Amino acid sequence: MKIARLLHKLTRKEQKWEWEIRQEKLFKALKKLDKKMRMEVDASDYMTGEVLSMKCNDGKWRPVAYLSKLLNEIERNYEIHNKEMLVVIRGLENWRHLLESTRFKFEI
Repeated sequence: MKIARLLHKLTRKEQKWEWEIRQEKLFKALKKLDKKMRMEVDASDYMTGEVLSMKCNDGKWRPVAYLSKLLNEIERNYEIHNKEMLVVIRGLENWRHLLESTRFKFEI
């Protein structure tokens, strides 16, 4: 979080913009997630839901993103295993940028 805070300061109105070696290093460090990630998904007859969680230093899994979506008329006719696969694909598409940057394999 300290890394993000330092970069966030650049967005302040009174802060003069400067992007030098230090900021570039911070940005690259921020992109490399060194935490384990887990995606939990569920599908019902009318909607899908997903939670992306990160394993923190205290060993607890904490949510970092949520996603839910109503199924359209065609998707509501899918068999349950197809609905479950649909929600997995949606999660991978939506959180691709986070999951690709982690050093560890992630769970679904």
